Amino acid sequence: MSNFVEDLQARRSQYALTSESPISDQEIVKLVEDVTVAVPSAFNSQPQRAVVLFGDANQKLWDIVKETLRPIVNDEEAFKATEAKVNSFAAGHGTVLFYDDTDVTKKLQENIPAYAANFPGFARDAAGMLQLAVWTALSEQGLGASLQHYNPLIDEAVAAEFGLPASWKLQAQMPFGTVAQPAGPVDKQPADARVKVFGL
Repeated sequence: MSNFVEDLQARRSQYALTSESPISDQEIVKLVEDVTVAVPSAFNSQPQRAVVLFGDANQKLWDIVKETLRPIVNDEEAFKATEAKVNSFAAGHGTVLFYDDTDVTKKLQENIPAYAANFPGFARDAAGMLQLAVWTALSEQGLGASLQHYNPLIDEAVAAEFGLPASWKLQAQMPFGTVAQPAGPVDKQPADARVKVFGL
């Protein structure tokens, strides 16, 4: 079996994270940069964007999440559970924010109107490929991560905090760090229930 498949199999949703990292912050940034450049996109349009947060910037993100959710989760006991969950993400070493630059899709829709209805879906495909690729690359380096979706509730506050372009639409948040307690096993459907082969 190739290392690629083994790396995909090793990638898991890891929720118990610490603030430690087996590699430097500079290496993490380089990894995210290299993966972002390498991952494909329809028409080579490259709408994927990423923001990497460490230290106080990472803490600020998860503070924004808690501040945004506090008026929504108005039951005190329920909010304690929500706060504990968000704090577990903040306890990690950092977070990658994944964005779609909607200006790229709009330009494609204008330039190639025959495919206009398809381009938002193509952008989502590109975003998903980048998320999986970064997730797997972090895992291969010994970092656990999970994929969170507090967007669109936090979009405006996060964009304002970090001075991000209005055309960037938040897709997902990926807290990462050293795994404190590995995730347990999960059930997987057998391949023959999900993959059909003809003509072999």
